[in-house]
Amino acid sequence: MMTTLQTNAELFRAMSEIADDETLMAKLMKYAKKLAAKKHDPTLMTKEEFFAKLERGEEEYRQGKTHRMLPGESLEDFLKRVG
Repeated sequence: MMTTLQTNAELFRAMSEIADDETLMAKLMKYAKKLAAKKHDPTLMTKEEFFAKLERGEEEYRQGKTHRMLPGESLEDFLKRVG
């Protein structure tokens, strides 16, 4: 297993090989930004996590653990009531 220092060194070595190619550097930057965005987005989940969450929701629904909006109730009022 590589240490953080070794990983950084390997990354910079790879970057130095493409540094003079503007097209490759643009692709690298685009991918790096995409990876950084994923790291900071708490809503991202795998397919397995997504379907497991759906299954939990369906089971709660079958058990009657649901909330319904009252007629004429605003979303804001509903969220205050159930939150």
